[in-house]
Amino acid sequence: MGSHAEDDGDTRPPPDGYLMRVGYALDGDGGRIAAARHHTTAFLDRARAEHRLPVSRRARDLAELVVSELVTNAHKYAPGPVLMELRVSALWVDIVVWDSDPVVPVAHAADPGRVGQHGLGIIQAVAEELFMEQEPVGKRITARLALTDTAAPA
Repeated sequence: MGSHAEDDGDTRPPPDGYLMRVGYALDGDGGRIAAARHHTTAFLDRARAEHRLPVSRRARDLAELVVSELVTNAHKYAPGPVLMELRVSALWVDIVVWDSDPVVPVAHAADPGRVGQHGLGIIQAVAEELFMEQEPVGKRITARLALTDTAAPA
């Protein structure tokens, strides 16, 4: 599927509070978006099975949507590889995408007549939190989604 996963296999929660985390290097071909979606649903299924986390259908659907938007933008605007990390805690899934383009995206105002460039606005609407960081090379975008249909208080 054009990706490589890294998972240390350790089942103990790390000190940062995540129960599971896995990283993928997504190849530069057009199949990276489908691969990213597949990895995301498999990761959430595994989190539900291994840690009995309450992953709602909505959370799965939103995670697929966010991954699709982030990886599509990386594929479209950044040359080279795309790295994706998925992290899950008892309440959240974090979707982290790194690409080589240093330009941090800006959400455009909603415009039903415009074709494209709605992805960041969609992500902002569905994510509990959104972080965008410039890196020494490229940028890293993290979207945090609630695992259940109602987010727990912070």
